[in-house]
Amino acid sequence: MRAIQSEACTASSSPTMDRCAQGLVARVSVAVAALATLSLLYLLRHESASCFPAPRSLALTLSLAPFPRNSCDAASRRVVPSDRRLAKLRLSPRWRRRTAALAASAFPPLRGLGFLAAPSRVLCLAAGAGHAVDALRAAGVADVTGIDLVDFPPLVRRADPHRLPFSGGAFDLVFSDDPSAISGALFPSRLAAEAERAVRGGGGIALAVDRQIETAAVAALFKQSRIVDVKVVTLDGSQVRLLILQSNGTTSIPH
Repeated sequence: MRAIQSEACTASSSPTMDRCAQGLVARVSVAVAALATLSLLYLLRHESASCFPAPRSLALTLSLAPFPRNSCDAASRRVVPSDRRLAKLRLSPRWRRRTAALAASAFPPLRGLGFLAAPSRVLCLAAGAGHAVDALRAAGVADVTGIDLVDFPPLVRRADPHRLPFSGGAFDLVFSDDPSAISGALFPSRLAAEAERAVRGGGGIALAVDRQIETAAVAALFKQSRIVDVKVVTLDGSQVRLLILQSNGTTSIPH
């Protein structure tokens, strides 16, 4: 019967062909709507299938599935432990290059000025994934704290650099290997004041700064410190300036 109708549509006039085309579109639309409805019913039927502890056999089946069946299945998948994640990162070429560059070019001038030693208490600002924290610990500095706006266990904890959760003079050295720590800060002057508050009198503040930024402009943010050295160091294949300041032991009032 459909074959006869198809032949009739082919042989008929233009208005008749239009009606046949409309009928075909309508049938396709119905089929698509039916398929979408069945898919929705399936998702509603299985939406909480893995939100509760499953039997061992079912859990094994879910763990072998290449993709989660639903949002609950995805949320219940095992998270890689932070220690294993860190061990994997340490094997990456970029991680090794970064830590090697810090040990070779950034740490020696700090040691020479007496700001960095094995017993030093160091705070790493804008620590990211923790390259500097890891490099400092590998260099023999045991008391290293890394902070950033997003935590990255086990090396970096979450904290606001504009309002550090540490008492005044808690650290011997405040360090950052991120060139955007100051230039990208929401309130650079407050970040500088907090760094000066957190470091002890006579302690050091060492910050990586893009070479395009004037050293004097950055130094002007630190009201209670003076520049003692500026070094050009290479990190991740690009050169930056390491601005090293010494705190005079007083606390500035941020505006």
